[in-house]
Amino acid sequence: MTIEIPVRPQPADPRLQGVIKVAILAVGGQGGGVLTNWIESLARSQGYSAQATSVAGVAQRTGATIYYIEMAPGSVPHPVFSLAPAPGDVDVMIAAEMMEAGRAIMRGFVTPDRTTLIASTHRALAVSEKMVPGDGIADADEVRAAAETAAQKLVMADMDSAAVRVGSVISASLFGALAGSGALPFPRAAFEDAIRASGKGVEASLRAFAAGFDLAEQGEQPEAAPAANAPAETAGPSKALDAWNGLMARVSRFPAGVQETALPGLRKVVDFQDTDYGAEYLDRLQGVLDRDSADQGYALGREAAKYIANAMAYDDVIRVADLKTRSSRFDRIEGQMGSQGKLMTLTDYLHPRAEEIAGLLPARLGTKVENSPKWMARLDRLFNKGRRIRTDSLRGFVMLYILGGLRGWRRLSLRHAQEQAHLDKWLAAALDHLPRSYGMAVEIIRCRRLIKGYSDTHARGLSKFDKVMTGARLVAARDDGPQWVARLREAALQDEKGEALDGALRTIRSFAA
Repeated sequence: MTIEIPVRPQPADPRLQGVIKVAILAVGGQGGGVLTNWIESLARSQGYSAQATSVAGVAQRTGATIYYIEMAPGSVPHPVFSLAPAPGDVDVMIAAEMMEAGRAIMRGFVTPDRTTLIASTHRALAVSEKMVPGDGIADADEVRAAAETAAQKLVMADMDSAAVRVGSVISASLFGALAGSGALPFPRAAFEDAIRASGKGVEASLRAFAAGFDLAEQGEQPEAAPAANAPAETAGPSKALDAWNGLMARVSRFPAGVQETALPGLRKVVDFQDTDYGAEYLDRLQGVLDRDSADQGYALGREAAKYIANAMAYDDVIRVADLKTRSSRFDRIEGQMGSQGKLMTLTDYLHPRAEEIAGLLPARLGTKVENSPKWMARLDRLFNKGRRIRTDSLRGFVMLYILGGLRGWRRLSLRHAQEQAHLDKWLAAALDHLPRSYGMAVEIIRCRRLIKGYSDTHARGLSKFDKVMTGARLVAARDDGPQWVARLREAALQDEKGEALDGALRTIRSFAA
């Protein structure tokens, strides 16, 4: 995200002396309307005339709502207020999310001659950021640098975390930051009275207000470095513990650099299936290490430890159902929503394709079904439709819980056979480049990053993976082949449709023909 700072200072109009202009950028669920009401109520309680307006944005994170408040002291007779903020004419700009601060700067609402910018540094990712298959997250450091230049006074801290820690929402901590900034000529007690007058969630809001006030006055304190945690104690049946300890002993014999990725990989694979599956993971990794080189710092082994685990812990219907019914998920949702023991409805949206259903069948039967257009059409009619399952209800939860408990069946399924065959083929393709091109082997291993998710997401990832592998074969004999494979992979991660990847492949074919 490139930030250009338009500086458009407006000439002062003596007729508007004393009028204060406050703009707020907030998205759905951040309480922008509540914050606006508090500010308007505060101004009127202090003898000011005030007007508040709002211009709604598109739903959720594709656009923010702009709230705008103008206030004038009683000494200004018959004030005429504007309905919307103008570039270069805002005294206080409040952004309830980091990128909204960037958008406010780009629109000219923040200027160094007058604007106090109050912004939360947390991120609520935009749809455009989530759509990118790779890392599409905008650069928050660039926004911070622009804010330091554009604002007359800057208050920037993680207001969302400050509110969540005390059981409230970001609107209250932003209100506290506004009070602590000194941008409005009102005492702290008047701000707190405005919250009390609302009569809703008063105590939690006052706690968040105090947290925001302190952040504005004292700034964000650097977090202490976390103490080194002792390894988590593993509990379970003695037989399973013995098997796990045996796997851990095998990992301890790997090169130190490989252990750093092999241990999380082992935990992931065992959590996905069982300790026998974990032993298979270490067998595959050992096969890579047997052909690796200490002179290369075991780069191949480190990458293989990560991506073999990802390939073995693939997302099938059983895995998705298992993750959706874990207690840790419900605890996380309750914490994020701040339900605090209140009743909450939780609906999961599922859209299984015929391929997912066929993948659950035994390998031989599933293969016959997949090869039969008639049977696949029948499965598609039965299952390929959006399904909404209330996982807060007994029926919905039990349905997914039983499905998630089928991990013992997984090894017999068609999907498992397909994943294992694809995994073996991918590893063989990487190792075939040894010892001639160590770099090419590493880049082929890294290409597994392209395959993720399930259903349509998984199918798109497989398609891109196959295209990159085709390009890799075209440049396999070139000295710069590894660099070209890396370029293809990064191109595949740039957009969902794969247009950048197709362009990179055309470039390769132009000189490889």
